This record gives sequence, structure tokens and C-alpha cells, in this order.
Amino acid sequence: MYSPNTTLKPTPIILGIESSCDETAAAVICGRKLLSSEIISSATEQAKYGGVVPEIASRAHTEAVDEVVRRALKTANVSAKQLDAVAVTYGAGLLGALLVGLSFAKGLACSLNIPLIGVNHIRGHLAAAYLVDENLKPPFVTLLASGGHTAVLYTESYLSFRDLGGTCDDAAGEAFDKVARILGLDYPGGANVERLARGGENVVKLPSALVKNSSRLQFSYSGLKTAVINAVHNAEQRGESINYADVACSFQHAAVDPLVKKTVECAKNLGVDAVTAGGGVIANGYLRDSLTKACQKAGLRCVLPEKRFCTDNAAMIAAEGLTQYRAGNFAPLSINACARIPLV
Repeated sequence: MYSPNTTLKPTPIILGIESSCDETAAAVICGRKLLSSEIISSATEQAKYGGVVPEIASRAHTEAVDEVVRRALKTANVSAKQLDAVAVTYGAGLLGALLVGLSFAKGLACSLNIPLIGVNHIRGHLAAAYLVDENLKPPFVTLLASGGHTAVLYTESYLSFRDLGGTCDDAAGEAFDKVARILGLDYPGGANVERLARGGENVVKLPSALVKNSSRLQFSYSGLKTAVINAVHNAEQRGESINYADVACSFQHAAVDPLVKKTVECAKNLGVDAVTAGGGVIANGYLRDSLTKACQKAGLRCVLPEKRFCTDNAAMIAAEGLTQYRAGNFAPLSINACARIPLV
């Protein structure tokens, strides 16, 4: 019977494994110090189909998971026997993809008789900030912006979050990807929209993503996406030329500016001194610059993960694994993968 040694160490060595989408990743941390972060991606293969194909992702994870873990351990100069816990994403994500990483983590934890930690992928994104500043402590306000979620959160403690507001329909990352398709850009869409926007100007009239006259803080990206479609199609129907770079730039402003403004406002209203961010959209250069400048103007500390830790990676999973390890929140071997789990 699996009965792991649960004697907690002050500075544990934790292996993180991530396989929720198209990145097979592994990372090793010692306390909050990152020792390694390795990724084997199937993005090039997925790009042939214009997006992630679940079956291809699952097969790629199966082929890569053992190798990526070996690389992470080698780079960290850590043997498997030195590990104190294995943290792994159990949701949210593609079920088949999640099961590959989860099954591998279960087997490894069981064979080493060490704790298994199930990590909420979204909490992993939020924990990425701890990789930047080892001394970062709650409370602070966090902007979450990814392909599946968009929210402003009050991080009350390492384990407790309060939802201050978020999207009422599409997520910001989803909107970036859909706009990329409208503009004929390749996968991954978000990065290509940002690249195109650098050559454009904010001159196309588009609605703000902020929902006005709402009783709570809300954003809407479905309407913004539709406005971009209409702007492009109406110009085409009238036989007018349209500058796609201007469309991309205008969309980026409409999508990002309200997020930055409201995140800073929430931080000031709550009296915290720091703002953090997590999720794939936080890799967007315009968002990073805008949020940094807005925080500086408001006298707030802005803690942003490196761009490589904004997109899917195992370092953030290990970081959240450390939080759960210290709380003694370990998972049984019966833990199952979940395509959808609560935001926080």
C-alpha cells in the first residue's frame, strides 16, 4: 500500500510535471530556488492543424514525459532518490494529455514512497510570481489572463484567493487566438497578434473589453472579438483596404488597457503594495509594459514572471506544489484528471 513518508522538510526538493495541453514539461525546485525547467513541445506539429489536436498532444506527451523528467533531474543535478515530493497538474486541461503526466507522477511518487501533490493548473499560473521574488508574500492583487481564464484576484494568503471580477464570456487569451485567425495569422495566435500590432496604430474604433454599468467588475471579450470581425468584413465588403497591423494594435489596446487599469485600481482600493500576474497573456509585451508603468505611477510593486513562466511550464507547477507541500495537502493515488476545475 502507498504510504509516503510525510515528514515535512523546511526546504524540500520538488519535481513538477505539466502536461495539460501541448507542452510536456518538468522542473525541479529546492524551496523557492529553481534548479531546472525543461520543456518538450508539440507546438510545431500542432501548428500544421491551426491549433491543438488532443490526440496528437496525448501521443506527444507519452513519447516525451520520461525524457523531459530525466532532463530536468540532470540539469538540476538531482537524483530521483533526493526528491521529497512530486507535484503534477491534474486539471484543468485536455483529459488525455493530463492523464499522461498524472500517471507518470503517480508511478514515480509511489516507487519513491514520497508525497504526490495534485496541482490546479490555474493556481500554478498564479504561483509563477514566487519564482521571481523568493520573498514575495501575500496579500497582493493578481491579474490572471490566459486562454481559459481572465480575472482580477485578491491573493489573501498562499492558499486563499478572492475573485474581484473577471470575464463574463470569452477569456482574453481565447480572444487573441480568435482575432489571429480573423487576421490570417498562424498558430500560436496571441504571439503573432502582438508581433503584428507593433507595426500598427490604435486607430480602429473598437469597444473596450470593460463592461460598463455592471454591478461588479466584468470584462467581455466576445463582443470585442465580434467587433474585430465586423471591422474586417465590412471593409472587405466595401472594397476598402484595411491595415491589419492597425486592427491588431487597436484590438490589443481594447483588450489590455481595461485589465491594467482595473487591476491597479483594485490594488489601490485594497491597500496592498504589490501587483502580480500570471497566465499566457502576461507574456504579451504591451501588457507587461503597460502594467509595469501603471504600477510605478501608482506607487505599487509589480512582480511579473519571466515570459517563459507565463506560458505552460512545470516550474510554476512545482512552485504551487511547494505551497501545497507546506500545507500538507497531499493527493492519494486515486486522484483523477479533471478537464475543468474551479478557478481558485
